[in-house]
Amino acid sequence: MEFKESKPIYLQIADRICDEVLLGRYREEERIPSVREYAATVEVNANTAMRSFDYLQNQGIIYNKRGIGYFVAGGARRLILSLRKQHFMDDEAAALFKQLYMLGISDKELADMYRTYIQNHHTKEENE
Repeated sequence: MEFKESKPIYLQIADRICDEVLLGRYREEERIPSVREYAATVEVNANTAMRSFDYLQNQGIIYNKRGIGYFVAGGARRLILSLRKQHFMDDEAAALFKQLYMLGISDKELADMYRTYIQNHHTKEENE
């Protein structure tokens, strides 16, 4: 996994796990790979992966069954979507709207671009 310098690695790993939950790779109440397995997958120290798991557990997205492993919590998908939507609205939407305004991009143009993006992204996923 390639990491960005602008965000702590453990949070990037947590985001990846959340992405995998949203994409259905890990379903609610399903076991996820162990800390060591996940650390090997993303090529980081097990302590870094453990920090990601602890963070996700504190967020209520995963939970630990002692001696068995970590599982995706019931309602995790809904929680992830809620947290991400709130983050987007609080931190990213204002900057996006400012750029749209400054560039003179209308709501119709934006809607058309978004539809095109979805069509292209959906087609790409079907081909993979």
